[in-house]
Amino acid sequence: MNENSISLDRIDLLLLQQLQRDASLSNQALARLLELSAATCLRRVKRLQELGLIEKQVAILSSEHIARFTGHGLQAIVEVSLDRQDSTSLLQFEHKAVAEPGVQQCWRVSPGPDFVLVIASADMPAYLALSQKLFTQDANVRNVKAFFSLKRAKFSTELPLPAPAH
Repeated sequence: MNENSISLDRIDLLLLQQLQRDASLSNQALARLLELSAATCLRRVKRLQELGLIEKQVAILSSEHIARFTGHGLQAIVEVSLDRQDSTSLLQFEHKAVAEPGVQQCWRVSPGPDFVLVIASADMPAYLALSQKLFTQDANVRNVKAFFSLKRAKFSTELPLPAPAH
């Protein structure tokens, strides 16, 4: 199917909005909430998955609460600039970054640095080990600028969607 020919109706948008808020709802609960039959709801959700609009369903852990149990937790937003920006060099660093479990997000950006990473580590020594592996040992890494989180004021995985027409 041509992606340009995909259309989302009011029910599709409502399903996507609700699933972004709580993907743990059973099909029956979701159907009741949107006043659909369970079969119709399931068919529509499967269609949205097949179209690639629903990438995956996950549990989002609270880093703050996890830190209470483990005794620590460090979040860093890191800008990385490379010496060589040819496609091979960019791809090599990108593959290395995304293979690292502590890298939660890896963005190739422009202008400015070549990459912005969101990194979670247990503590500063763990961050140092990761940074040496990712940055210090890579001769192509020219500059690294890390910002350490003091407080997370907002976190959301919800994408803004158009308001469903009535």
